[in-house]
Amino acid sequence: MKIGIVSHFDAAHRLPGYDGKCARVHGHTYSVEVVVSGPVGEDGFVMDFYHLKEALNVVLEQFDHRDLNDILPNPTAEAIVVHMRRLLEEQLDASAVCLVSIKLWEGENKWVMTD
Repeated sequence: MKIGIVSHFDAAHRLPGYDGKCARVHGHTYSVEVVVSGPVGEDGFVMDFYHLKEALNVVLEQFDHRDLNDILPNPTAEAIVVHMRRLLEEQLDASAVCLVSIKLWEGENKWVMTD
């Protein structure tokens, strides 16, 4: 079975070498959707939403209200979501769930997704 949560964070970045407005520092409100899968346990949960949200919050604290260029050399949405996935997999390592996907919206109408 799959379960998911959505959260948000705000951050700034610029895209080095990009020919356009995004070469200048600008900010976004990002939305993040995390989907995990696993068996329903004896407690009736795949994973308690609270624990999934806690794991995601540990990751998002590293991005929220930050200059993403301090974290990644070229913080495209693709690079951000790949880095996030690695960090979230570390957080979920001891749990019985499998990280299915992370979907990252850059603003309202643009997104990237891992699988």
